Amino acid sequence: MSDIGGEAPAPLDTLPWPVRTARLGIRRVTADDEGRLWAYRRLNEVSRWGSWRPVDRDDWRAILTARLRDLLVVELDGRVVGDLMVRVEDGWAQREVRGRARGVQAELGWALDPAAAGRGYATEAVREVLRLCFEDLGLRRVTAYAFAANEASCRLAERVGMRREVHAVADSLHRDLGWIDGVGYALLEEEWRAGRGARTES
Repeated sequence: MSDIGGEAPAPLDTLPWPVRTARLGIRRVTADDEGRLWAYRRLNEVSRWGSWRPVDRDDWRAILTARLRDLLVVELDGRVVGDLMVRVEDGWAQREVRGRARGVQAELGWALDPAAAGRGYATEAVREVLRLCFEDLGLRRVTAYAFAANEASCRLAERVGMRREVHAVADSLHRDLGWIDGVGYALLEEEWRAGRGARTES
């Protein structure tokens, strides 16, 4: 699947795929998805707030190849309508307890085809990925980062119960806007289990 060059399996490789929500299927990305994701990832309204804007199709293939281990696709009736990054990582720890902080948290990212926006699909998919992180991967903390001006992403993070815990002033360099504010969201496993935001309306 995403196991490249004899590397150890990625955390996402240990889960059974696909998973289903009420309306969506979520599965691992494959090289065959390149064109399906390119159809919306190349759009300015999608790349405007992302970490990268593909220069051309070859650049997009290189970007995708580098992210296979951490990427999921979201399908509606067999059509790809979005993608989700789940990057499992270590927590910060002092040297003596570093081993207990290995692979205990994840950073999330998301992108949705604008043609599928406004129907709650992103909310539904991110909620399911949070469930996977806490129940199936046994993580203790999940984070997400965005430009503060990316209101849609901020609303999504808050809708799924994530807490804004960072607002950094002029810390993030945007390709068009220069240095602007960045925000960070997080959710702990115990908060998720307590139902924080889990059943708010889409």
